Amino acid sequence: MTETVRTRVAIVGAGPAGLMLAHLLASDGIESVVIDRRSRSEIERTIRAGILEQATVELLETTGASSRVRTVGTRHDGIELRFAGEGHRIDFAGLTGRGVWLYPQHEVLKDLLEVRLAAGQEIRFGMTALRVEDPDSAQPRVIASDPEGRPVTIEADFVVGADGSHSVVRQSVSGSHAGYFREYPFAWFGILCEAPPSSDELIYSNSPHGFALVSQRSASVQRMYLQCDPELDPESMSEREIWDQLQLRVDGHTLAEGPIFQRDVLRFRSFVAHELVTGRTALIGDAAHTVPPTGAKGMNLAIADVVLLHRALAALLRANDARPLESFTTVALERIWKAQHFSWWMTSMLHTAPDASDFDRRRQEGELRAVVGSESARRFLAECYTGWPFTTEL
Repeated sequence: MTETVRTRVAIVGAGPAGLMLAHLLASDGIESVVIDRRSRSEIERTIRAGILEQATVELLETTGASSRVRTVGTRHDGIELRFAGEGHRIDFAGLTGRGVWLYPQHEVLKDLLEVRLAAGQEIRFGMTALRVEDPDSAQPRVIASDPEGRPVTIEADFVVGADGSHSVVRQSVSGSHAGYFREYPFAWFGILCEAPPSSDELIYSNSPHGFALVSQRSASVQRMYLQCDPELDPESMSEREIWDQLQLRVDGHTLAEGPIFQRDVLRFRSFVAHELVTGRTALIGDAAHTVPPTGAKGMNLAIADVVLLHRALAALLRANDARPLESFTTVALERIWKAQHFSWWMTSMLHTAPDASDFDRRRQEGELRAVVGSESARRFLAECYTGWPFTTEL
């Protein structure tokens, strides 16, 4: 027999976007059910990048979603752009008065899961969403299966797809692949290693041998990336080869080496769905858009979606006012396309295209010198990287 669940808002996906939306809805007394095909431990173990804009940190704190982001996370007031063997610091605090926080996504998820479960939030782990039925009606339904494969129907006043880049909900909103799309001819080979930090702040390094990013995780664990072919087998390089390549690409800066205990290849894609809302079904986060990681926009852009959609749903479900929801797509897309531009710009400025000519390399160095040599250009980069204020007006 099919189990039927009734709720105000059905949220597919227990990532940062879905859990944060449930958290904000609860503050308005709006009930929601969150489902995810993964177990709680799988969600909390998913290692992702962790640069949080100041507005994201402030939202996590002021809403009680995280009590650890400032104590466990580390504030960074700048980054280093490195090219031609020299480093150039972009002073975020001096240029904008703002900073960012290094706080990995899985730590944000731990915080949100703990807070929501303690508050009695219904989160169904191991439940797979199959489709959304009647997305245009007053009562859309999520058709799913539980961990044992038994059918479950979730009836709701509104359905939200926060189920990532392979979204099931997207099919009901804009079609599974209907959107603006760009795939890049390179990827990041990422490692986690046991070593002290190689730098106090992130280093974004452009070199003739390809891009490298020097990041941190803790006092004893570091995260680093190097540009690679998207088809690279993560196990094909020895540890010595990996360290030699990283060191080659940050010429003039000595890295602290240590045992590598995790490897992965992260493909680069840009995507924006053609539609974000249909009827009483909406997309947020990676279900609605993806960006290259170079601009550190992914999770922050998802949280910006949540702030807007929360406002629209509160008006719809508490006051029967549909006008904010009607404006959601237009307002959300303004920030989404700004983030797409910034992510594309940082990516194209710092990476070496496989077919780059000598002209392309020299032009790219000219662009980097123009940026680091201009206070206005540095301020633009700092404003984009630290994030624009959240928009709440719809």
